[in-house]
Amino acid sequence: MHVITTQILQLFNERGGSMYGGEAVTQLQHALQAATLAQNAGAKPSLVTASLLHDIGHILHDLPDDAPDQDIDDFHENLAARYLETHFVPAVSEPVRLHVAAKRYLCATDPDYLGILSEPSIQSLALQGGPMSAEEVAAFEQSPFYKDAVQLRIWDDQAKDPDMVTAPIEAFADPIEASLA
Repeated sequence: MHVITTQILQLFNERGGSMYGGEAVTQLQHALQAATLAQNAGAKPSLVTASLLHDIGHILHDLPDDAPDQDIDDFHENLAARYLETHFVPAVSEPVRLHVAAKRYLCATDPDYLGILSEPSIQSLALQGGPMSAEEVAAFEQSPFYKDAVQLRIWDDQAKDPDMVTAPIEAFADPIEASLA
């Protein structure tokens, strides 16, 4: 197993027990649920890996769990993308970098989307800039990874079920390994 895979598994096992920003799941549960949803949908290994690691930025920084309550945007997507881009193919790091923008995009392009967001996700949306403008939508759609980011965002929104059963994080070592640069 590659050293970065071991480090990621260890990071989630050590720090993944923190609560996921006001939701009823931990960071680890959220990551595993998003990856499970991607895997169940038949996503390629890079998108399964992006789904697993999309919020790794939340456990890489030392801000408090209630940072959004203090009107602090942790820019976790940028922290995560910088961490991932040194080890993974762009098909992992770019959807991760874009998953917050994808929420803003969906709020601007899907009239029903805002209604499915959880209260903590609505709160963070305000910190993240709210729905995109028409110009921002057009620019977002220029990314070759925007569709993957939108799909990741949908799984992200669904991955908040305290009763969902998933495989342990070690079960995702193969997609991680397959997605290394």
